[in-house]
Amino acid sequence: MTTTLSESPSGGRLFASARLPSFRLLWLGQVLSLLGDGFSYIAFAWITLSLTQSTLALGIVLALQAIPRALLTMVGGSLSDRFSARALMTMSSWARAAVMTAVAVAGFAGLLNIVLLCVAAALFGAVDAFFQPARMSILPTVVDKDMLVPANALLSVGSRGAAVLGPAIGGVVVAFSDAHFAFLVDGVCFALCGLCVSRVRTLREPAAPTAEQGPLESMLTRIKAGIRFAVADPRIRSMVAADMAVTFCYAGAFTVGFATLAKTQLDGGATTLGILSGALAGGAMLGGLAGGAVSIRPRVGLMVAALTSWLAIGMLVLGLLPGTVTAVAAVLAMGFGIGFEGVFTLSWVQRNVDESMLSRVISFDMVLGYAVAPISLVLCGALADVRPDLMFIGAAVILGATTVGVLSSRPVREMR
Repeated sequence: MTTTLSESPSGGRLFASARLPSFRLLWLGQVLSLLGDGFSYIAFAWITLSLTQSTLALGIVLALQAIPRALLTMVGGSLSDRFSARALMTMSSWARAAVMTAVAVAGFAGLLNIVLLCVAAALFGAVDAFFQPARMSILPTVVDKDMLVPANALLSVGSRGAAVLGPAIGGVVVAFSDAHFAFLVDGVCFALCGLCVSRVRTLREPAAPTAEQGPLESMLTRIKAGIRFAVADPRIRSMVAADMAVTFCYAGAFTVGFATLAKTQLDGGATTLGILSGALAGGAMLGGLAGGAVSIRPRVGLMVAALTSWLAIGMLVLGLLPGTVTAVAAVLAMGFGIGFEGVFTLSWVQRNVDESMLSRVISFDMVLGYAVAPISLVLCGALADVRPDLMFIGAAVILGATTVGVLSSRPVREMR
């Protein structure tokens, strides 16, 4: 299955991995899973509000879904490293399909209430935690290392497209049918995802697990080993710190900030909010495609610094030069940078971290992102009520400081 891409034209390079049946199955499985995630958000939100008429209840249901996911993500990463990412993705998909189908059946039977919905949300978040790190670490076992960048580009485009389409299609399903039908469609998406992933054929089988002292001690030991590995390597440590900074600025400034700009400073209201969100997603998809098409292997550390400085400039534009055209252009450019840089940094991690440790490193990064995102949302919400421009300027300062930190490390600057 070895494929050399160095002499391939950009178009052939980008789509080379798509000629592999296992990659196509993986791509389709991930798209179906993210479509299901989008459906699940709409389904849980709509049914909760229909049952309770309470936004507090909605917040509780969504929190019950998010908390188990955050708590169990590193467990999922540890299991993925020890056993099989493909098996974990398959079991998680079928478990999510069972949960969503059960909710649909309970709804059609008139048995669904807020307690059952809370239990379902918690179960869904718990089993989803086993899918996420596995889907980020499985690629090196499906394609050769020289195909990682273009393959990640195609996965990124499919994932971002599904993340946009999932809630939109879910909303249409809810609007034109029984709301419980959205859970059934969601279950079908996850079941098909499990079927696709189960048929993926990897390049090599995972190493057999070694004898451990006990399941709990073994799990904690493995998780600690993954954290120590990520923290000890200055390159990975810097990338994780930069990712945290980007997530912190991204979560609040883009979520709260877009809504604030659209409502208070830009023309068009909700339409403008949709355009800004679409520009971010569209820019990221274009950036991912561009990154996958080029044949260079850049210095990844310098690319991380370039992204953080690029985002800092964009944040300053949003804060200091409010206007619909400039805002859309800045968001589109920032999205492009996120998509372009993302395929190279993820590919670097997949190429340079041993597969026996890869999922734990990725899950550690994911958990830190889960931790900083709600803090960012709260802080940005508070700033937006007083001075929206300070929200964007503050994000720019954090990103600028991150750029300096990344460039100050020689091992990071020399990463390829």
